[in-house]
Amino acid sequence: MSRIQLALNVPDIDAAVAFYSKLFATEPNKRKPGYANFAVADPPLKLVLFEKAGAEARLNHLGIEVPSPTEVASHQARLSDEGVASVEENGTCCYATQDKVWVDAPDGAWEIYAVLADTDAFGTSSQTVDASTRCC
Repeated sequence: MSRIQLALNVPDIDAAVAFYSKLFATEPNKRKPGYANFAVADPPLKLVLFEKAGAEARLNHLGIEVPSPTEVASHQARLSDEGVASVEENGTCCYATQDKVWVDAPDGAWEIYAVLADTDAFGTSSQTVDASTRCC
C-alpha cells in the first residue's frame, strides 16, 4: 500500500509523540532520540517527526512511501518521461535502509521511497536536491 508521508519539525519530541498518538489513536511505529514515525492506518499516512527546536519551518518535507524498490523505479521513470528531474538516493536514512528518489517541487522537496529494512543508525544524505529541507 502506498501512503503520503508528512515529515514535521517539532520543538519537543515527547510532547509531539504524546499528541500525535492521541490524534491518530496509534503508537509510534519507530521511536529514537529526537525522532519518531507513525504508520497511521486511517487515514493512510506515514507521519515522521524530527526534533528541531529552532527550526524556521514546521514542514520538513513531503513524501510517498511505496511498497517496493520496483515502484520507486517506476515512479522515477514516469517522472523522467514527464521532464521532472530526480536524484536517486539509496542507503540509510531515518533509521531505515531505503531505496528512494527526490524531486524538487516549486514549493519544496518530495521523496518517493521504499523501506527495505530497519537499522539502528539514523543515516546521512548522499545526494542533494534542496538540502535545507531533507531529513538525512
